[in-house]
Amino acid sequence: MLSTARVLCLSLLALLAAAPTATAAEGWTVAPAGGGRATFYAEGEPGTHLQDTVSVTNPTTHPVTVRLHATGVPITFADTGVRVPARTRADIPFTVNVPTTAAPGDHTATIVARDASGREATARLQLHVSGPMLSALTVEHVAVHGNRITYELVNRGTTPLTPKLAVHATGVFGTVLDRTPRTLPVQLPPGQRLKLTEPWPDHPTLDAVDVHLTVTAPGGAQDTAAVSARFAPWGAVAGAGGALTAGAALLLVRLRLRLRLRRRRADEDDAKAEHPYTQAELTGAGM
Repeated sequence: MLSTARVLCLSLLALLAAAPTATAAEGWTVAPAGGGRATFYAEGEPGTHLQDTVSVTNPTTHPVTVRLHATGVPITFADTGVRVPARTRADIPFTVNVPTTAAPGDHTATIVARDASGREATARLQLHVSGPMLSALTVEHVAVHGNRITYELVNRGTTPLTPKLAVHATGVFGTVLDRTPRTLPVQLPPGQRLKLTEPWPDHPTLDAVDVHLTVTAPGGAQDTAAVSARFAPWGAVAGAGGALTAGAALLLVRLRLRLRLRRRRADEDDAKAEHPYTQAELTGAGM
């Protein structure tokens, strides 16, 4: 009976020795040090430096050398090239450097480890940057170039923005362009400037116009900029009717200026009527 039990035990030990372990089959891994955390989490204000530790575990029967780097957030490792012996774990401290220009809110980073064979393992890091959430933007350098309107958007706040654009243009005889607000296919990070173009293929052939661009974004951000433009068929000037066309263009520009002057004077007269000028009367009383 004892002999039979001994044979069974030896057979079981032989099978266990021959079978590969699950951890060895999985290879080396990367995870937050200390256990119990699936991902890294850090929180701080812009300009701060936050510390943590990443573990590289090697359950295999041979040593492995990995190189560490990060994406998404600036991270400095105590050592970027680490040799981990067989069945050993290496703990590598690192520092999360929160940029001074970092926008408040949540940011995602990834710690990446790569060995000589090209195998990679990653660990996710969630960074929360504290600070006031401010939504602000400006629209600048508006210009009209033939069939397009160029402009620049600047994010003056602390949050990423997805802006909306409305375009309105008025000529001598009224509105020539009126585009309701629409969401632009861009996202503007804090502190960034973006050059954009608005097509205008059906612009007037002969007119003097004022173009207004209004940009809005969630959180109350809004700004408006304007530019004046003159349209004239200058290609026809070289033709037989060139003088007439040029004269018509000049007359149109003058008419536009006269209308503006009349409107300005009318506004001034209205203001005087609402706020008549009064002068204090001197009584001549002595001291």
